[in-house]
Amino acid sequence: MGWSHGQLLQVGVSTDILVVLGVVLLALVLFVSEALTVDVTAIVILLVLTLLEPWTTISPAEAISGFANEATITVLAMLILSSGVSRTGLVQRLGRRMANFAGTNLRRQLLTTVGISSSFSGFLNNTPVVALLVPVVTDVANRGDTSPSKLLIPLSYASQLGGTLTLIGTSTNILASNVSARLSSRYPELHAFSMFEFTGLGLLVVLVGGAYLVFVGHRLLPARVPPQADYLAEYDVGEYVTELAVGPDSQFVGESVESVTAALGPDIDIVELVRDREETVAPRQEKRLDEGDVLVVRTNREVVRQGPELAGFDVVSGTGTAALDSGDTGTLVELVVSMDSRLIGEPLDPEQFRADYGAAVLGLRSWSEGVVNRIVGRRLRVGDTLLVDVPEEGIDRLSRDPDVIVAREPSEPNYRTEKAPVSVAIMVGVVGLAALEVLPLLITALGGVVAMVVGGVLEPNELYDAVEWDIIFLLAGVIPLGVALERTGGATFLADQVVAIGGALPVVVVLWLFYIATGLVTEVISNNASVVLLIPVAAASASRIGANPFAFVLAVTFAASTAFLGPIGYQTNLFVYGPGGYRFGDYFRIGAPLQLLLSLVTVGGIAFFWGV
Repeated sequence: MGWSHGQLLQVGVSTDILVVLGVVLLALVLFVSEALTVDVTAIVILLVLTLLEPWTTISPAEAISGFANEATITVLAMLILSSGVSRTGLVQRLGRRMANFAGTNLRRQLLTTVGISSSFSGFLNNTPVVALLVPVVTDVANRGDTSPSKLLIPLSYASQLGGTLTLIGTSTNILASNVSARLSSRYPELHAFSMFEFTGLGLLVVLVGGAYLVFVGHRLLPARVPPQADYLAEYDVGEYVTELAVGPDSQFVGESVESVTAALGPDIDIVELVRDREETVAPRQEKRLDEGDVLVVRTNREVVRQGPELAGFDVVSGTGTAALDSGDTGTLVELVVSMDSRLIGEPLDPEQFRADYGAAVLGLRSWSEGVVNRIVGRRLRVGDTLLVDVPEEGIDRLSRDPDVIVAREPSEPNYRTEKAPVSVAIMVGVVGLAALEVLPLLITALGGVVAMVVGGVLEPNELYDAVEWDIIFLLAGVIPLGVALERTGGATFLADQVVAIGGALPVVVVLWLFYIATGLVTEVISNNASVVLLIPVAAASASRIGANPFAFVLAVTFAASTAFLGPIGYQTNLFVYGPGGYRFGDYFRIGAPLQLLLSLVTVGGIAFFWGV
């Protein structure tokens, strides 16, 4: 039933509640539409809450308190600790050892993928875990003559399952614990989560979900990308690449690559220079052309079709894919735009990309559109996948760049392998001290960060690159919004509507409906925003119907940590979109049955362990 402003006032809804619900609606619109980036949306929320202080009750000091909130600082510290472990190469080395066990058997490959991903994600942030394992799992698939499409979505989903094992498995758990502790003054059943408080339920979720992925899920996934994929065919590169020969009468003889690039215009990018059968990938701007040189260029279909009209060059018959496919000098690899990448929101400039990364862009696969024809000027988003031609020695350098995820393992990875025992010891100390309640998790995590630097696992200047700042800003923005929702009575009002609709249903059914609703909301907004907005409503609803508020809090927490219905519900889903060659429907095909299965398992487990 829709409520007008007048009707809401008639039933006794205060202006404060209406204003805060309006801010929540604004936040939801901005999250769903992606009109602004997540961090900018968070700042907008803070500004609106402050400007509307007479109704939201959020003062300027309270609006920015999210930056100093215990959950925000703890998440920041855990991101840094996860980065320290990843820089030792521990995840990749263990993944490769398990890959040797997997061989060519698909079920073993899936078991390996699910086992390693879920295990590490119980103690490390799952975003870097998936980023590190994408090239490992892709190589497992290629060596085992298996389509990477069969393994990459299970990799992402298993990392989410693993995040339910411990308090530090995901930032969602840490934030939910903080919200639960804040609400404990109103609902005595609530409290901050201990390190292993829900590990039993998490193990059940991992075992059931993992079994589904190993034995059932892969049957629902099409083999979008064949083993040892032909990238040129996958990205339709033949439609966009051609060869231009420098004739004896060309005005470009003796001119630099930079001058030729300017003359050709922004729609044409020089990928390779072939001279006397020797190829130079992404030639330097100062390199000068000789008579007989052949330029392999990437452009759009219209320019390729115009052919002979390219003044100053002889268009070689056919396309330039033969030179690219030879692999004599360059290597074709996929790069996934990572979280917090400097590329996000920036227009793709092939010349700048060449200067920054030493690679030539051949194709772009966007999760929202598939293979893109015109790539120059295209604004990049998280999860977009670029096909690039890069010298073999350049792959190692790219693999160390935080802005991109290379979908294949480097030949000479630059890991700090000698520091692996130190990083493990630090993580054991952080988890152990917090689990034994010797010190709060916030203190042990910050102490772990200091130990990572002192122990040489991380350099001081690497701390900033390790943090996913959009998550930090998001937490800082939504925490005050959650406070306003609770303080003004907005959460209680929404809970009353839930009770009015489902109050006659059995408590366990209402609990299940909250799980399903949270899962659907998480698909369109951030998982962290979901727990902040829905936990107060869930706790109030439980109190209204005489149920256990803690059970409802756990249902929301677990549902927000697992987003299986599409690529945009969770960042790790985007990381595998391009390398797996997926379509939107592939996620729903395998994810919907999994979401339904886990809704029953989780709700049943909560009822068994904690009661409803």
